[in-house]
Amino acid sequence: MTHRTASLARRTNETNVAVTLDLDGTGIARVATGIGFFDHMLAQLARHSDLDLDIRCDGDLDVDGHHTVEDVGITLGQALAQALGDKAGIARFGYAYAPMDETLARAVADISGRPYLVYEVANPRERIGSFAVEMAEHFWRSFAFSAGLTLHIAVLYGRNQHHILEASFKATARALGAATRRIAGRSEIPSTKGVL
Repeated sequence: MTHRTASLARRTNETNVAVTLDLDGTGIARVATGIGFFDHMLAQLARHSDLDLDIRCDGDLDVDGHHTVEDVGITLGQALAQALGDKAGIARFGYAYAPMDETLARAVADISGRPYLVYEVANPRERIGSFAVEMAEHFWRSFAFSAGLTLHIAVLYGRNQHHILEASFKATARALGAATRRIAGRSEIPSTKGVL
């Protein structure tokens, strides 16, 4: 069975992004965006979804991290959509809970072709290192809309900002891993419409 892979590049006046994704990987991440905490979260996304990710971004970090985070989300979402192809034989839906110490996060994904994001995550701090915490929501919105996902992410409770974001990325990774998996013996598109 062939691996479902995609490689995409996005170059603008603000960023130069290259993404390679393997849906049938083992969770290997090679990530360099210039934003340490963001790299850490992308590594969590790879590890806990079993996707192999190679992400490189050279962005205008002298302005701030906004364009880097946004364009990585867009490019990664497009790569996911490309790797999924017509989506035949996939589970389509996935959900997961992830605890991290005092924090509990929940994520639910539908590879629906109808992009939507519900994001209910508290931001008790403005920054973690050089990462502006508000950019986590923007990343997921850029990713979900580019991939054609309905994605609901909620942190049910938590106090430590690092734990809050890391648990949310881990839960989302697990939900995406479940939604993108192939179901043995299935070859149809998982929709009564016949298309996703």
